Amino acid sequence: MPIYEYECNACGHRLEAIQKFSDAPLVDCPECHGATLQKQVSAPAFRLGGSGWYETDFKNGNKKNLKDDGKAPACGADGKSGGGADACAACKAAS
Repeated sequence: MPIYEYECNACGHRLEAIQKFSDAPLVDCPECHGATLQKQVSAPAFRLGGSGWYETDFKNGNKKNLKDDGKAPACGADGKSGGGADACAACKAAS
């Protein structure tokens, strides 16, 4: 479910609320009790719930708890960027 940020226009109180997409926006401030809450534009945030969201849920046998084999650089690049100015240190070392 999405996590929305709100700010009160009257007292400046800020809060986060976990709501369904279909839920109506909150309007009442829990601090000053005024009907002046306004939903803020922010980076998307959501909470994954239930089974099937964790690393071990889809792995069998000895594949659970896989660890880094050191082949891929920490930046997630493939190490084949050519070592240009925009390459990370691991990509430069691989080229």
